[in-house]
Amino acid sequence: MTAPSPGAGPQPSHLPRVGIPERLAARMSMPEQHEYLRTKLTRRGLLRTSAAGAGAIAASGLLSGSAQAVSPTLLTSGATAVVDGSLVAPFGRHLAFGADPKTQMRVAWQVPFAVKRPYLRVGLKPWDLGRKIEAEVRDLHTPSLSSKLPAVDQYYLHAALDGLRPGTTYYYGVGHDGFDPADPRHFGTVGTFRTAPARAQKFVFTAFGDQGVSYHALANDQLILGQDPSFHLHAGDICYADPDGQGSEHDTYDARVWDQFLAQTESVAKSVPWMVTTGNHDMEAWYSPNGYGGQNARWTLPGTGPDAGNAPGVYSFTYSNVAVVALDANDVSYEIPANQGYTDGKQTRWLDRRLGELRAMDGIDFIVVFFHHCAFSTTNSHASDGGVRDAWLPLFEKHQVDLVVNGHNHVYERTDAIKGGRVSKKLPIGERVDSSREGIVYVTAGGAGKALYDFPVPDSYEGHVKDLDEVKTYHWTKDRTKAVDTVEWSRVRYTGFSFLAVEVEPGHRPRMKVTALAESGERVDHFEVTR
Repeated sequence: MTAPSPGAGPQPSHLPRVGIPERLAARMSMPEQHEYLRTKLTRRGLLRTSAAGAGAIAASGLLSGSAQAVSPTLLTSGATAVVDGSLVAPFGRHLAFGADPKTQMRVAWQVPFAVKRPYLRVGLKPWDLGRKIEAEVRDLHTPSLSSKLPAVDQYYLHAALDGLRPGTTYYYGVGHDGFDPADPRHFGTVGTFRTAPARAQKFVFTAFGDQGVSYHALANDQLILGQDPSFHLHAGDICYADPDGQGSEHDTYDARVWDQFLAQTESVAKSVPWMVTTGNHDMEAWYSPNGYGGQNARWTLPGTGPDAGNAPGVYSFTYSNVAVVALDANDVSYEIPANQGYTDGKQTRWLDRRLGELRAMDGIDFIVVFFHHCAFSTTNSHASDGGVRDAWLPLFEKHQVDLVVNGHNHVYERTDAIKGGRVSKKLPIGERVDSSREGIVYVTAGGAGKALYDFPVPDSYEGHVKDLDEVKTYHWTKDRTKAVDTVEWSRVRYTGFSFLAVEVEPGHRPRMKVTALAESGERVDHFEVTR
């Protein structure tokens, strides 16, 4: 998450002059701005039907030469007019749970060119992929948004697997006419996944936010794979194709970065459900509605329907004795208001109802909520978002949420147990909290791969503890100003690339062992949540 400017700012000189007059923009919703911009671009002939972007081969030059994202090789339209399906290899496989992780899995992947009759094969043995399921094609066109960027066409494929057996390992392969994963030549492309267990059992899940494409992101992915997680939570700002992060019609973004990201992530996401939500850098304003058309093309997530505003990053699922709730904090953020209020309060009303349902559900011990903007953080870059606090903290406490995971600030930071915005129990490293009585722990896990931020005070983490009685920081207010705070809840601070690994143990005294691991594998924090 790059630090925002106070406003959208002047339009960069390299952009086509297609901006919306300031007075008109002030009276328009974000979807109306999108439609205005789309119409104007089309009228000026900027929507070129070039096939150049269709040849974005993500695997080539993923991290060539440096840790910065590099553009993949593009083929000319003449070379892509007719492509033999046998020459087109799928890439960027990523899994997601359906509404019921015991019986449903969603598989998505990408191809660099349009293919005929894409499908998924699945079976209980890698050599027996007898069940064949037709794939849905979601093509995505991105025009040339600046003189330095080509128009890009991308092809995302999705297959829904229903009626699966709980607690079962499945093998799958993706293909199309000319490329059959059951062919011995393509045996190496067969992937695997495991459905959620029918009964509560011990498991691990991982989490972070703010990843992007870099060596650090790749290193974190490989460490995550070593935890053998049952699923992974990505708390927004997924790939940073849009470096501005304002959700403005002035923002430009290189859609090809998504090809790189999905290729980078495939080593984990092809076997570990990769459950994402939306950050401010995921509002890509060209794509309607609300800048989320690209998200809808690339991901299939458990839906919430119109009662939650049809927001793509808002959903819930249960796994063993844990319920997970994903939220879109762009809807309530005071700091970056591009999508503020776009669900007309539906998301928050859904959250209240859904948390109540989950807390009353037999067999659910813990509720974990994840979203992008921080409820509690002290970095110099973004600190805390008062909009998140005002809208959702009362609901978290009302329904006794057990753990909240955020991104947005590119560091690791962890609070003491909190009630009513204040410390209800100090929680030093290695200690335990009863979340049903003693309060909620909030974790910022934004060190997934993008350039790191800093704190106004020294780091304090395992082996390097520097406890402070207070930290001077701020939170964002409704009028987009920074209200100065002096807080006592900043217990652990680590300026480094890292992620969360959570080991869940059901039983008479259920517990979650929460561990923060640095990119090096070093443990920087650990604590325990019980009920």
